[in-house]
Amino acid sequence: MATTYAPHFIPSETTSSTSTPIKMAQDELKKIAAYKAVEFIKSGMVVGLGTGSTAKHAVDRIGELIQQGVLTDIVGIPTSKKTHEQALSVHIPLSDLDTHPVVDLAIDGADEVDPDLNLVKGRGGSLLREKMIEFASKEFVVIVDETKLVDYIGGSGLAMPVEVVPFCWKFTAHKLELLFKESGCVAKLRICPETGDPFVSDNSNYTIDLFFKKSIGDLKAAGDAILRLPGVVEHGMFIDMATAVIVAGDGGVTVKNKER
Repeated sequence: MATTYAPHFIPSETTSSTSTPIKMAQDELKKIAAYKAVEFIKSGMVVGLGTGSTAKHAVDRIGELIQQGVLTDIVGIPTSKKTHEQALSVHIPLSDLDTHPVVDLAIDGADEVDPDLNLVKGRGGSLLREKMIEFASKEFVVIVDETKLVDYIGGSGLAMPVEVVPFCWKFTAHKLELLFKESGCVAKLRICPETGDPFVSDNSNYTIDLFFKKSIGDLKAAGDAILRLPGVVEHGMFIDMATAVIVAGDGGVTVKNKER
């Protein structure tokens, strides 16, 4: 079931650049979607705080509502070191899963969303902590723009991340390629463009990005097969986890709810 909301644009500074207004409009839609997600939060909740450009708007908004006294007794659980720093800067009280093993609501972005609301996440490098916190959440609200909608997981042609231990990562990458050989899988170690060194996650692991030429089929079977490989920590498929997806597009904001 989907509900559409007309866009309500947030005023912004004008500029003479011809390319900037388009980018600003997309960011404004992301902000609208993020604000819509924050409406799900009620005082007294433990909230999972996502990572990424859209989730950042949600974290800022939560901090703003706490300062205004609209939201009280909120506890935030950040999904990355970056979000931890941001949340502290806007005065959101923080904790962790050890103290709060059940999260009332998590808000985060996604890199891909298929028609069944399965997700690819982790292109920003925080998939393990994101999955742990969002798995512990009673409700998981995802925010994306319409370019993230795909016909099938891997359908964008972009990376499906797998977090692996650094030890013998080439061995693990090769095994991952063989696992999805029929889907034309290519496995690449993620590299930091600034340094040329391997990207290191918040948990001191490497990321192998998988690229598929066609569908990998049964997602649960694929996920289980990945996790059975020695050296794999976690994969970036979030299967049957999202309870709602908020999609920002030119026509406004649409809320897609998981069929129960």
